[in-house]
Amino acid sequence: MRPALRRASGRPEASAEPGPGEAAMERYEQPPLSAVPVSDFRQNEGSLTSSLRTLLFFTALMITLPVGLYFSSKAYVFEGTLGMSDRDSYFYAAIVAVVTVHVVLALFVYVAWNEGSRQWREGKQD
Repeated sequence: MRPALRRASGRPEASAEPGPGEAAMERYEQPPLSAVPVSDFRQNEGSLTSSLRTLLFFTALMITLPVGLYFSSKAYVFEGTLGMSDRDSYFYAAIVAVVTVHVVLALFVYVAWNEGSRQWREGKQD
């Protein structure tokens, strides 16, 4: 005969031998699924929101800034001010757009690195 199993409440089972499906249906001495503290979840939610906001900002910057600088530098700087031909202005405006993409990417890496290290330092102090 097996020893009596105890439920999470500490009371022994009513029947000595559970049926074939009854033992699998009940949980014995297991912590609840929501064992994560609420404060940790809210802290992670704040860092997730901050990271998502940073990503969306740099995504918008990555789309608008190179395209805007390409057309504005082509029309106003290279053709308007410097009097270059269409072919030359396309080439130099493309260089301006590529340099802009690299600058935005470098700024994103810098901001993401500092944001991650700041969150890591805050986590270490707690």
